[in-house]
Amino acid sequence: MGVDLKTEEGFNMAGYTDAKCRLCRREGVKLNLKGKKCESEKCPFEKRPQAPGQHGLSRKPLSEYGRQLREKQKAKRIYGILERQFRNYVREALKTKGVSGTILIQKLESRLDNLVYRSGFAVSRAQARQNIRRGLFSVNDKAVTIPSMQIKAGDIIKPVAFEKIHLREGFVMPDWLEANLKEKSVKYIRFPAEDDLQERVDIQSIIEFYSR
Repeated sequence: MGVDLKTEEGFNMAGYTDAKCRLCRREGVKLNLKGKKCESEKCPFEKRPQAPGQHGLSRKPLSEYGRQLREKQKAKRIYGILERQFRNYVREALKTKGVSGTILIQKLESRLDNLVYRSGFAVSRAQARQNIRRGLFSVNDKAVTIPSMQIKAGDIIKPVAFEKIHLREGFVMPDWLEANLKEKSVKYIRFPAEDDLQERVDIQSIIEFYSR
């Protein structure tokens, strides 16, 4: 029996309970927060791409600070992360040896909920979080229930009960993941780089925002 999508759509996305489509309109880009609906002709963003508000007021030119803020908000909403946790990811990236933007991408993309979504085992990251908490996934054959768990290159993600998940249709698996159709599992073969991101996010602007 598949997951109740009505339940998934009403799931609290990291504290946000208003219409998710308004978030896409606010950022001026699809954030893919509602799974299959975002890819269909019924997507509200396709019909009303203008910013939310009375009469759909046009977007005003942003200052550099405002642009950096919007990129930060966009990334938080894409990954469904609250401010404190997102800020901690950035701080860890700044403290770690290497290119801060690349390290931040790796931390965000290495979250278990993101990898379940990228693997096609959920129609959205919100649904991925819900199913992980329900104990429907394992990492290296060990049951896990923490959506924010950091996955390492070489780890294998697998549904515990394949018949209980709702597969994401028509998606393209990134080349830094490797599917095993026989085992119905996905292996995290390498950390992604900025060029690998499917969503348009200016990572350097986010780093600059928190470096002020």
